[in-house]
Amino acid sequence: MKIPTPREIKELLDEHVIGHDEVKKVLAVAVHNHYRRLEARFEKKSKDDEFADVEIEKSNILLIGPTGTGKTLLAKTLAKMLGVPYAIGDATVLTQAGYVGEDVENLVRYLYQNAGEDVNLTQCGIIYVDEIDKIASKTDNVSITRDVSGEGVQQALLKIVEGTVCRIPPKGGRKHPDQEYVEIDTRNILFICGGAFVGLDKIVAERTGKHTIGFGGAEPEKKEVTLLNRDVRPEDLVKFGLIPEFTGRLPIIATMGELTEDELVRVLTEPKNALVKQYKKLLAMDNVKLEFEPDALRELAKMALKRKTGARGLRAEMEKLMTDIMYEAPGNPKLRKVTVTEKMIKEMLEK
Repeated sequence: MKIPTPREIKELLDEHVIGHDEVKKVLAVAVHNHYRRLEARFEKKSKDDEFADVEIEKSNILLIGPTGTGKTLLAKTLAKMLGVPYAIGDATVLTQAGYVGEDVENLVRYLYQNAGEDVNLTQCGIIYVDEIDKIASKTDNVSITRDVSGEGVQQALLKIVEGTVCRIPPKGGRKHPDQEYVEIDTRNILFICGGAFVGLDKIVAERTGKHTIGFGGAEPEKKEVTLLNRDVRPEDLVKFGLIPEFTGRLPIIATMGELTEDELVRVLTEPKNALVKQYKKLLAMDNVKLEFEPDALRELAKMALKRKTGARGLRAEMEKLMTDIMYEAPGNPKLRKVTVTEKMIKEMLEK
C-alpha cells in the first residue's frame, strides 16, 4: 500500500474529526512512521546503507481525554483511511488467562476476524483498547479482585502490545487442547490505548507545582485539566496505577481536551458523515428537505456540554429530536420541508 505522508493523514483526519489539531499531528506522524517501519522490513538493503543494521522500534500510542472527545473515532478513521483491519476492545472486560471474562488474546482474534481471517493482513492492523485507565492498579485498594482486572490484565496486555505470538482458535470460541490454532505475531500490530484518566491532572500538578485554580474544593477548569495533562510523563502514569513496563510500551502520549460549544456545532455539520448530513440524506430519500436553524444546532451542543457527554452525546440528543419527524415525514405528501428550530428542540428534548 502507498503510505500517505503525515500531512496527508492529518488532512484526511480533518475531514472526519473536528478539533484536536495537535493530537492529529502527533497521530499522523506516529502512524506514518509505523507503516514506513513495516515497509522498511521488506526493502532490499544496500551495502552502502549506513542504517542497514538499525532496527526501528514500534511506538504504540496512548490517548488521554474525557468521554466523547473522539478517541475511538480517531483510531477507527486511521484504520479505514489506511485500508488496514482494526479491532476495538474495552479494557474493563478483560481478565488474565484462567479467569472468567474476556481473555486479552480475544483482541487479536477480533482483528483476525475483521481481516477476513488473513494472517498477514492481521499482523499489520490496528487495535484500539478503550478505558485503559480503569485497569490501573490502585495501591490504596489492593485486593485479589482488583488484581484480576488491574495489574494482572496489564501484564497480560503487555505481552501482546510489545510483541508475542498469539495462538487463537480459527473459528472463535473457547480454546481446546486438541484443536488447531492460528498463530498471529503481534510485533507489528499498532496498539492505540485510550482513557479518561480522571485525577491524573492532580498527579501532574503535584510533580510540576502547577496547581489548578479552585476555591473551597471547587472543580478546576476543564481547560486547566487539559493543559496539565499535556505535561504527562511516564512516571505520572505509574503513580496513577499503570505498571512501568506497560507505560514503557506506550511512548507516544497525546492529550485531548473536551470539545467546546463551537466545536460541537461543527461536529454536527462539517464532517463527511456529520449527523445533520445523515438525517438530511434520510429525509431526502422521501423527498423531504430538512433544515436546521443555527440556534437549534447551538442548543443541541449546549445540551451535550451540560450532560458532559461530548460528541457521543450529540447522537443521543439527535435521535430523540428526530424520532417524531422521522415518524411523520415518510409517505406524507403534505410534508415537503422540515425546519428544526431552537424552540422545537427545547420542547421535544424536555418531554
